Amino acid sequence: MTTDSELLHRSRDDPEAFAALYDKYCHAVHRYAATRAGESVADDVMAQTFLVAFESRESFDHQWEDARPWLFGIATNLLRRHHRTEARRLKAFAKAAGRDSYGDGTDRVAERLDAAVATAQIAAAMRKLSPADRECLLLYAWADLTYDGIALATGVPVGTVRSRLNRARRILRDAAALHQFDDKETDDERVNAPAGNA
Repeated sequence: MTTDSELLHRSRDDPEAFAALYDKYCHAVHRYAATRAGESVADDVMAQTFLVAFESRESFDHQWEDARPWLFGIATNLLRRHHRTEARRLKAFAKAAGRDSYGDGTDRVAERLDAAVATAQIAAAMRKLSPADRECLLLYAWADLTYDGIALATGVPVGTVRSRLNRARRILRDAAALHQFDDKETDDERVNAPAGNA
């Protein structure tokens, strides 16, 4: 099977080889962008991500076989421009989650109110996270990157990723009043998810 590194190397002489990399990751990058900034932004971010990747493919570090962290790093940088949009979406989500439900049975009303309160608390806590902590958390949760992959995507040491994720988890856990979980860091590696490139 051809690695991402091999595809990028081959694309130097045969630009059409880059299309295989696009086909492999375009949906994942689009999904990540849509979740972070909405569908209206996702198409542009996905297209720009692959344009930047194509134009800078010479800078790819071929010691890494997996291009996902490199691509998600590019997408994350582009999404920083849309940070205000993301903050507005979280604010609207928190506001909408706090609304009462109408037309449900009485036993469902209490359930939905509890869920709405918890969702509003988590959304409000997400807005309070620093942009760097939020990016780490979203790259872990939505892009399914390992700690090493997040470090490569964001250009920070793995220890910084650990600190950011630990802080973000603690803030979200406190916001949702989920104190029954212990404070130990979870396993930082995902099953069968190789580290990638920045």
